[in-house]
Amino acid sequence: MRATDPVPAPLDQAGGVDPSALEQAGGAPSAPGGLLDLLSVAAVVLDARGRIVLWSPQAEELFGYSAEEALGRFAGRLLVQEKHLDLVNGLFREVMAGGADWAGVFPMRHRDGSTRLVEFRNMRLEDDRKDLYALGLATDQARLHRLEQDLALTTRLVAQSPIGLAVVDTDLRYVTVNPALERINGLSAAEHVGRTVHEALPFLDTESIEAAMREVMDTGVPIVDRESVGRVAADPDREKAWSVSFYRLEGSNGKVLGVATSVVDVTERRRATIEAAQARQRLSLVADASIRIGTTLDLDETARELADVSVPELADVAAVDVLDSVLNGRAAVTAQTGPAVFRALAVASAYPSEAVRAADPPGEVARYEADRLVTRCVNTGHPVRVAHVSADDLPSIARSPEAAELLAGAGLHSYLAVPLIARGTVLGALDLKRTRNPEPFSADDEVLAGELAARAAVCIDNARWYRQARNTALTLQRSLLPERPPAQPGLQIASRYQPAQAADEVGGDWFDVIPLTGDKSALVVGDVMGSGISAAATMGQLRTATRTLAELDLPPDQVLHHLDRITDRMGQTITTCIYAVYDPHSAQCLLSNAGHLAPVLVRPGRPPELLDLPTGAPLGVGEVTFHTTAVPLNPGDRLVLYTDGLVET
Repeated sequence: MRATDPVPAPLDQAGGVDPSALEQAGGAPSAPGGLLDLLSVAAVVLDARGRIVLWSPQAEELFGYSAEEALGRFAGRLLVQEKHLDLVNGLFREVMAGGADWAGVFPMRHRDGSTRLVEFRNMRLEDDRKDLYALGLATDQARLHRLEQDLALTTRLVAQSPIGLAVVDTDLRYVTVNPALERINGLSAAEHVGRTVHEALPFLDTESIEAAMREVMDTGVPIVDRESVGRVAADPDREKAWSVSFYRLEGSNGKVLGVATSVVDVTERRRATIEAAQARQRLSLVADASIRIGTTLDLDETARELADVSVPELADVAAVDVLDSVLNGRAAVTAQTGPAVFRALAVASAYPSEAVRAADPPGEVARYEADRLVTRCVNTGHPVRVAHVSADDLPSIARSPEAAELLAGAGLHSYLAVPLIARGTVLGALDLKRTRNPEPFSADDEVLAGELAARAAVCIDNARWYRQARNTALTLQRSLLPERPPAQPGLQIASRYQPAQAADEVGGDWFDVIPLTGDKSALVVGDVMGSGISAAATMGQLRTATRTLAELDLPPDQVLHHLDRITDRMGQTITTCIYAVYDPHSAQCLLSNAGHLAPVLVRPGRPPELLDLPTGAPLGVGEVTFHTTAVPLNPGDRLVLYTDGLVET
């Protein structure tokens, strides 16, 4: 490399240094401690072959090698571990070939054998002979944040820096800007120099920028990595973000010269950060939905859980509507073009809004024509999204002209409907609206809503099938039970059958009152183990068998003996049962127990008592002996027979 020409100095006419010019330039040379000394950035220059041709004292401090030890040696072999050599050589070739400048953190080998993480900025240089060199600027990673505030480069280095750099004087007027800052601001250097920040960049928040510069100039405390967001003249339609640092510049005598600023375009980093935060929020919402949706098999509760999860993170107002045909057990049509009849199940809002009044109240049935967006959603099985709702869109969203006016008044500006699909069947739709949230529904929102809808649809479908199965079992069970026990001589009979709640399936509990000869009455209470249609059907068979055996006027223990054999032949059915025969003429009740809860006897003026009966084994165990116990019943006595559903909680 040829030696460069010396930096021109102010000369008098005789060729000497002009004292007045020297005084204007700041007086005598300054002592060590200027900005370049504070920079602590190592500079290394490599020729086209990768040999070190320039080695700064800071490089000696950073890597431990003196200039004599470093100059003329291949930088890769001197500073890089063997395993990283191929990577470094490739990066070097890319830089020298005119590729993009390379910046990053890299492990470097120190003279003492240790490895240090070093922050690099690498770029290609070209001299006036068209010879190419590689310039590497490096500092210890711990000095990363101090780099911008201490940066003081020569004119050539500043010109090649990928970081936007500028100096303003004490009047906050631009003195110099580098090409990188020209590109960032979309203005040439000439459009900067001599102007204040406000004059050059009126499209930014210049008031806060100039206030920060004055603060740094007054206090000497740098402001580092301050994020600024705005739009520049070169790209007015796109919001950008920059990381800006300010630090005060001083002369050797301590005189404040101005403020230096460095600007890094971090638009992509900010966008990535925002997207990562949104992704975390979406994952959190999906995880929350997994916990909150489907806590019960109640259809209405499941729909409310879906609506509640959707606000306010995803929408301001959410509604869940299910096709009425699906609720009525009719097969859903996979693809249709006509109107759809919905039953509203749930509506949720992040805050009081007229948009809630525009939705169908839960429990109501509404018919939507084919031109409505929610109808299109369920007919096609695909989401329908209107990112920006106009007045012309409202009639296709609202259920009526009055509802359209309510939505307009509420400020509806974005709409999204996603189908509820489970096991290949469209069950209904999740209807989402944004009124206060200023962001329109995006493709990512559509994916998230689809994920919530898919998870909830399975729960809704389970609840739907459970409701149908429960209703079927309940209908079967009620059809097999006596509607009203007949009046029997000597007895006042009261009974109550209470089906299980929605969280449980219908069971196989039954009771019966059977008239016998001689004015006697058989009283039966039984419980088939299990639940659902199977238990109800088994209960019906046992009730029929019990009535048939009762006609034979057998003792209670013999009736249970025959029922045990019948139950055993039915397979894995286990049933408990109390069989009692009351004779009003002898005022005596004969009871036999097959593993059932003991009856309660209530006598006037005395506390209730559990009858001490041999428990016996449940029906279906096989080869079990049952016993009959006689209990006298006086006028006014009450005998209570029940199943475990009465007492188990």
